[in-house]
Amino acid sequence: MRVVGAGGDQIGVFPRDEALRMARDQSLDLVEVAPDARPPVCRILDFGKFKYEQKKKARGQKKKGTTKLKEMRLRPKTELGDLNTKTGRARGFLEAGDKVQFTVLFRGRELARQDLGIDLLKRVAQMLEDIAKVEKTPSMDGRRMHMTLVRKSS
Repeated sequence: MRVVGAGGDQIGVFPRDEALRMARDQSLDLVEVAPDARPPVCRILDFGKFKYEQKKKARGQKKKGTTKLKEMRLRPKTELGDLNTKTGRARGFLEAGDKVQFTVLFRGRELARQDLGIDLLKRVAQMLEDIAKVEKTPSMDGRRMHMTLVRKSS
């Protein structure tokens, strides 16, 4: 089997017993890294430390890869100042890598004017078009209209 040293340097091709003896002499473990290769590749390393570093790396990637869905609620009669505040907060969430769902809540007779909600969501998408793209177009769900934005990949 081909043996790779603790520092990553190739030592050579040795029989299994010789490779195990070399690992024991260094108080380390012999770990098979590529069993399908010809000859199989083994590495001399501290297996406990190796497993710990793998767990640590996996934990770090899990934290990095998570995206949250943040919700911003609006009403059909939301004025420009409030809309600027909401889009500013949404911009911060998008820059942090989160998705933002804008929800327009309809009450009473406002339900008859769904076009106002669509216009409002289109305006929001236009205000954030430099940083975000529409993932899910405006759609009704009962008395609520939803639109989801995600950050543009640069």
